[in-house]
Amino acid sequence: MKNDKMMKMNIFKTALVATALFATQTTFAQFKQTPLPYAYDALEGAIDAKTMEIHYSKHAAGYTANLNKAIAGTPAEKESIENILAKVSQYSDAVRNNAGGHYNHELFWSILTPNKGTKPSAALQKAIDETFGSLDALKEKINAAGAARFGSGWAWLIVDNGGKLQVTSTPNQDNPLMDFTKEKGTPILGIDVWEHAYYLRYQNKRADYLTTIWDVINWEEVSARYEKALKK
Repeated sequence: MKNDKMMKMNIFKTALVATALFATQTTFAQFKQTPLPYAYDALEGAIDAKTMEIHYSKHAAGYTANLNKAIAGTPAEKESIENILAKVSQYSDAVRNNAGGHYNHELFWSILTPNKGTKPSAALQKAIDETFGSLDALKEKINAAGAARFGSGWAWLIVDNGGKLQVTSTPNQDNPLMDFTKEKGTPILGIDVWEHAYYLRYQNKRADYLTTIWDVINWEEVSARYEKALKK
């Protein structure tokens, strides 16, 4: 009971911070951050509260605010984020970096959860087994992609244009929806390997971060994204 009260209080505190954050964003801005569905400390076993707070309220908020500034007064101001990414090579580096940063982080928050024991749907598990051999093999492949990414970037599980699962990686805030990327597809799971995502707890041990983050992956959300991607 005491733990339930503490969790509710933490979620309330997070909501207050989010409200204050959204108040600083202009009401006519095209893009806004989605409120976190959990408290900053909810993923404490894998991601510490301070990292979550800084990552969400500073880094990710900056991408969203700077994207709105970069597209203000341009045709992109009326486009969806997916449409912007699909022709991002036509835009400035500011649009590319911040559109990617906004999209990538919105996906990242959604595929994390404090709920234990979530599992891939039967359809996703079947596709994972057929493509990679097992869920553990998939995790190893994604971890390898994340560990091998020099500098900053992302490791992805995508549904490619043929409807098949594929593991890939992109630098900086690029992603597989961008028109110039070599391995294109719809991301259904993305792991942030920028240092600001893990450095306070793991320092330079990215491999430890990549191993532990699987404890908080929301396979229900990943599965829903898989089903949606297949319908495109």
